[in-house]
Amino acid sequence: MVCRKFVMTPLKIDRRPLKDIFVDLELTCPTKWLNDFFCGKIAKALETLQVRAVIHWEFELDIRVIIPTYNEKDNITELVKQILALPINTQIIVVDDNSPDGTGQIARQLAAQDSRVGVIHRAGKLGLGTAYIAGFKKGLAEGADRLITMDADFSHDPAYIPALVTLANYYHITIGSRYIPQGGVVNWEWQRRFLSWGANAFARTMLGLKANDCTAGFRCYHREVLLNIDLDKIFSNGYSFLVEMLFKCQRQGYQVGEIPITFANRTHGQSKISQREIYKAMYTVLRLAGTRLIPQRRILVSALPPLPANSDSSKNLLEKPASHP
Repeated sequence: MVCRKFVMTPLKIDRRPLKDIFVDLELTCPTKWLNDFFCGKIAKALETLQVRAVIHWEFELDIRVIIPTYNEKDNITELVKQILALPINTQIIVVDDNSPDGTGQIARQLAAQDSRVGVIHRAGKLGLGTAYIAGFKKGLAEGADRLITMDADFSHDPAYIPALVTLANYYHITIGSRYIPQGGVVNWEWQRRFLSWGANAFARTMLGLKANDCTAGFRCYHREVLLNIDLDKIFSNGYSFLVEMLFKCQRQGYQVGEIPITFANRTHGQSKISQREIYKAMYTVLRLAGTRLIPQRRILVSALPPLPANSDSSKNLLEKPASHP
């Protein structure tokens, strides 16, 4: 017989908040116990009754959302507000490259108003890849369990973050994907659609990547993944950084899962993707393709439970938030 559950919150173990504590009381009642009890030998019966308490606890995940910024003053305040309003334990790291429009100063003000917001101020426009790495290092140093990367221009809707985190219970890296069923893009001209589709097909073919959206920047990484990838040895910067990270993670044996998202083109500010970035991404794919024949040192990868098949929880991950058409 097992009695469950007593929930005691909020508590902390090793300075980390506990999501729940369960106490299982297991009572073992031998047949002789019943005979003694009903025969009036209560004291003797209590000696044979066996009680065992098993305590289980579950930590609340420590999540960091890393947002690189350059001239995003029209977006950053509302984006931070929406992320902090999510029903999960989320903190934000803004990595600003000395934006001329004052984005860094706005981020500093947001950090002064809410301790869940942190800011890394950099001297200039040093590139997307190094911005992610700076955010990763800060989040890891602060003990984050999950680290999420996203754009600052609302092309990545914060409403998808809980689903990314939930799917990460079953995969080491999760991606908000435009190229799986129910995913897509809006407000893109056909040339950009073709270019994006072609870049993904090229990367998947040349590098053997299993993800459908290899160039997506909306991702959630397990802490373990980033600790085992030598971030300082990633050669790519810019948007090609995303392809190289995914390639290295897959080569290490980490599992990748995807949720469908609708990618919306920015409504404020200017796109940072240039013709040069496209050529750099092509070069990165060719460079990495040449390393596929080099043996990869295998590491011990944590085992994760399989995604439940045909369950309500798995179906919910494949549905858009209510705010989307």
